Amino acid sequence: MALVAFLIAGVFAAVHVGIGVLRFLDVTPRSRWLSASGGVAVAYVFLHILPELALHRTVFAEALDTDAERAEALVYSLALAGLVVFYGLERTVKTSRRGGAVPGAGTFWLHIGSFTVYNVIVGYLLLHRESDGAWSLAIYACAMILHFITTDHGLRADHKARYDTHARWILAAAVMAGWALGMWVTLPEFWIGGLFAFLAGGIVLNVLKEELPEERESRLWPFVFSAVGYAAVLLAI
Repeated sequence: MALVAFLIAGVFAAVHVGIGVLRFLDVTPRSRWLSASGGVAVAYVFLHILPELALHRTVFAEALDTDAERAEALVYSLALAGLVVFYGLERTVKTSRRGGAVPGAGTFWLHIGSFTVYNVIVGYLLLHRESDGAWSLAIYACAMILHFITTDHGLRADHKARYDTHARWILAAAVMAGWALGMWVTLPEFWIGGLFAFLAGGIVLNVLKEELPEERESRLWPFVFSAVGYAAVLLAI
């Protein structure tokens, strides 16, 4: 399983490094492939990650010496925290870009630094999830590959040349570092549940912020069909 996780991490890294090659995504209206990728990621969060979070409430209750209801509320509060953190980052970038300017160096490093942490978490969770079966890993890998295509396209649009010269290599290294960390460090289940929750909130925000802005001219039906299709796959497994 560790070797398979390593290969998947390598694919994640390749997406970061090679997103600029996918020039067919650089179109207006928004590429249907990007909208479809967003639909898959959202379906994965709501039908796979969030149900898994509910399984952690007992662990949270025991670790915090509280009742299951409060523990479950805490788990979902961490998901909300992930959404809020990445919303704040997005607002910072958009404010910096007013007038069409490329975000400043400080905003760039804050943005990419946050996504570096995000990628470390993604890489780490390749080896540490509530469900450790092959299907679970395959579902996680598929959803995150498509999610990275969406987010990397957005990051490259935001930061232009800085993405190609710096960010893509940092993000690729971060996901591999997350895998390596997962090989050597096993966190308590309490912390793994927290990472999953935070990641879930981040995924929701990062998908929706790419799909909702009017200037994106996003594709509704590819988003809907991919979300429904991937949901059907998850429910059938």
